[in-house]
Order: sequence, then C-alpha cells, then structure tokens
Amino acid sequence: MQLSAEERASLLDTLQARFQKHMQRHASLDWEHVRAKLEAQPTKLEPLAAMERTGGEPDVIGYDQATGEFLFVDCSAESPAGRRSLCYDRAAWDARKENKPASSAMEMAAALGVELLTEDQYRELQRLGKFDQKTSSWLQTPSAIANSAARSSEIAVTTTSSSTTTARIRITPRAVFAACCGCSAAVRWSGQAYARR
Repeated sequence: MQLSAEERASLLDTLQARFQKHMQRHASLDWEHVRAKLEAQPTKLEPLAAMERTGGEPDVIGYDQATGEFLFVDCSAESPAGRRSLCYDRAAWDARKENKPASSAMEMAAALGVELLTEDQYRELQRLGKFDQKTSSWLQTPSAIANSAARSSEIAVTTTSSSTTTARIRITPRAVFAACCGCSAAVRWSGQAYARR
C-alpha cells in the first residue's frame, strides 16, 4: 500500500523520535543519514509502516558497510498482539487439523515485506535490551527442523541472554522480522521482524 506524503512524514517523525530515545541501539549512527536513505527510496518506508500498523516498533540496530543498508528490527518489548497465535508456514497451517489460526508467520512476514529474524540476529537483538520477557518470537527455521514431523510450536531452543538468564525460544512461528531501506530492516515475528533499508 503506497503511503501518502503526510503518512510518510508522520512515520519519519515517529522513527526519528524512537531513534533518538534509544541511542544505545545505534550509538555510532546518525539519524540524518538514515532519514536521507529513507527519503531517497520512499517505497522502503512501506514495510516499516506495516510493522507500525501491526503494533511493532521498528528501529535501526545496525549498518552494513558492504551493502550500504541500515537494519531495522521490530524493537517492541513483547510480540504485538496482531502477530500472535500463528503457524510457522503454510505447510504447518495445512497440517493443523482443527483450531487453525488466521495465517502463518512466514506468510504474514511476506505480506508485510519483511523477513523473520535468524537465531543469530535474535541473539544480537537480545544484547540491545529486554525483549520477549513474557512472549516468544518465531525465528527463521532451518529446513531440517521445519521439514521434520514436529512442525508445531513444540520445538524450542534454549538460549542465554545478555543478563545470563535462560530463555526458551520457539523456532516455529513467532516471527522476528526486519525491513530494509537502502536500509535493511528486520522485525521480530509473533512479534519481531526485520527490514533492510
């Protein structure tokens, strides 16, 4: 969905306020550089707007020197309500016999123009703050796991956060995704996602 000039301006103001409020996530980056990238490619704002609409809080967490992209990740403290209770992908949804959720994390991420975070990206996100203290996130799942018989939300990996507490992360649909904008952005699913911009 194409954003109007007013919607773009409003979103940029929201992103700037969040950027300035959470400088620890991107201490070495300059907002004017980020904004210039976003304004040069206005369609790159659409995935970020979609994240906002679904209750997310996209923010810049890095810059890739090789590609010249900023990485936006959904930095909402918990998974937004609109991204919960999903299957991981269409195959998992098809296999569900009853009480099927509305969609899957992979399909919703694709519709929003973002990707699920990988386990490594999610671990990096956890170093920047406290996320998913009460919820969990779907991450990109390796094919070997996704194609196994246990496609449901029973598969979990144990990770150690920066505070050395142990957290259980489901490797089925709670998505983490991101958005890219001359930038790359990512957003967590079920709560987070990322996108490159």
